[in-house]
Amino acid sequence: MLSFLKCLFFSLGLGVVSFFAIAEDSSEPLQGVAIYGDVKYPKDFKHFDYVNPQAPKGGILRREAAGTFDSFNPFVIKGQAAVGIQELVYASLTAHSYDEPGSCYGYLAESIEISPDRTWIIFNLRSEATFHDGTPIRAEDVLYSFNMLITKGVPFYKGYYKAVRKIEALNDLKVKFTLDSSASRELAVILGQFPVFSKSFTEKYGFEKSDLSPPLGSGPYKIGDFKAGKYLTYDRIKNWWGEKIPVNRGRYNFDHMRFDYFRDPNIAFEAFKSHSFDFHIENVAKNWATGYDFPAFKEGKVFREETIDREPAPMQGFLYNTRRPLFQDRKVREALAYALDFEWMNQHLFHNAYRRTQSYFQRSDLASSGLPQGEELKILESYRDQLPPEVFSNPFVLPSTNKPSSLRLNLEKAKQILKEAGWQVQKNILVNVKTGKPFVFEILLGQPSLERIIQGLINNLKRLGIEARVRTVDSAQYLQRVENYDFDMISAVIPQSSTPGNEQREFWLSSQVNIVGGFNWAGVKSPVVDQLVNLVIDAPDRESLNQRVHALDRVLLWGYYVIPGWHIIGTRVAYWLPLKHPATLPSYGIDLMCWWMDRETTS
Repeated sequence: MLSFLKCLFFSLGLGVVSFFAIAEDSSEPLQGVAIYGDVKYPKDFKHFDYVNPQAPKGGILRREAAGTFDSFNPFVIKGQAAVGIQELVYASLTAHSYDEPGSCYGYLAESIEISPDRTWIIFNLRSEATFHDGTPIRAEDVLYSFNMLITKGVPFYKGYYKAVRKIEALNDLKVKFTLDSSASRELAVILGQFPVFSKSFTEKYGFEKSDLSPPLGSGPYKIGDFKAGKYLTYDRIKNWWGEKIPVNRGRYNFDHMRFDYFRDPNIAFEAFKSHSFDFHIENVAKNWATGYDFPAFKEGKVFREETIDREPAPMQGFLYNTRRPLFQDRKVREALAYALDFEWMNQHLFHNAYRRTQSYFQRSDLASSGLPQGEELKILESYRDQLPPEVFSNPFVLPSTNKPSSLRLNLEKAKQILKEAGWQVQKNILVNVKTGKPFVFEILLGQPSLERIIQGLINNLKRLGIEARVRTVDSAQYLQRVENYDFDMISAVIPQSSTPGNEQREFWLSSQVNIVGGFNWAGVKSPVVDQLVNLVIDAPDRESLNQRVHALDRVLLWGYYVIPGWHIIGTRVAYWLPLKHPATLPSYGIDLMCWWMDRETTS
């Protein structure tokens, strides 16, 4: 499961709950639910293993954010919302653990009840939970929040929760969801992830309002000082109702959290070096290799660490908009993939820090490899006449330039494929044989730093007679154009979790192609993909899930909707003292909320 998808252009939301499984005869109140078998933490658990329950409270954590913001409402399409709103200001019915894939535990919900046949789920609310104005959180707030999100929120919610047949308040502290027969196994779990709003407050001020009016939440922080598009500070709620419940103990330790916005990552890195903020995720290989030679790092005031992440590496690459006639031919999309010289880029631009991404689920057992076999092959055989023959005859392997003259041979191969697709070179310009129109398209970027990265691809495309024009716009315009699918090609990041589920509908289904603000950016419109997505969602066990994801992954790869890019093993982070983290870090993402400012180091 993946959440907070609207922020994907600048960060990855790492949700990890999916595919609900629980003892068939159990409907007693539970502290949490898991994918398979029992959850890791028992009913009387006090805190997650990867936190420090004695972590001191205090200080300010300063962080960077990309782009700009003009809204405090991330739940509607309009506007560009500030980072952190959903997690910091609002609370949800459940929360997930970063050291356990496919599990969630009660947050606003003190306990959870689920019918043996999984046709209903009940959340029992904590009587002590309140909004920031002191008003109690009641069942009517949960009902109102859910209904607003699926009727007026970003399109994601409507598709995500479409199998909910009815929601009702059994009393002030008990909410029941009834699911229809098409509900997936994971739906009983992901219902707890949406934010809960104050019904009275939101009715007064408007759910669809997209401006900088501070919202009323129930989470650990409220909005403090800010300047539109420049910076934003969150202030910790004193005597917060949720501070000592198990999922929050040892977390949310900073009195204040400040985000300063930067349009240029190079300027942001210089600001980090001068201690304008405390924590930095390093996405630039050159910086990691050569940039940490400043005095504070040499003096031991700045630390660098590479964390291991067991979640699949996201598919980062150059994504085609197949709504455009130019990119509706799969052979054309395949040909352009031969023009990306990853080996040269890795050596000359990335200091050999990356590996080539060969799967939408790289770095996990969900990634397809070799030729299809077993259950995966059986699944794909059902669609043989609708799939390219290479799906069955060739392993998917991207072109390489490791050997001498490889690039020349790759470009010759690209020319051959383009010729088969009806294109030919005339006076060094690739033109369509039927229309005579030249092959020209635009690559839309949201960050100037990507221009240097993509130049090699542009140069190689030029050798094929193709003119690729780069257009770099500010983050607000970039998001607006992507939400309306007004692009030919973009540099995109498609994240995945270790337990894929309902979110696959948003990424790939034909029904999502024309949904404004949706996430089927490539415009995938394939009956086979539609059916494979549904098979993934309905997988009865982990082994079936793996095989079905293998089939989906393989079909997407041979569809050439993306020119795959590169990935690293984990996450590169750097931070200034006195910021400190627990001795044990979780394996499924970075939970910065369990870090703290160390008073002894400060003194």
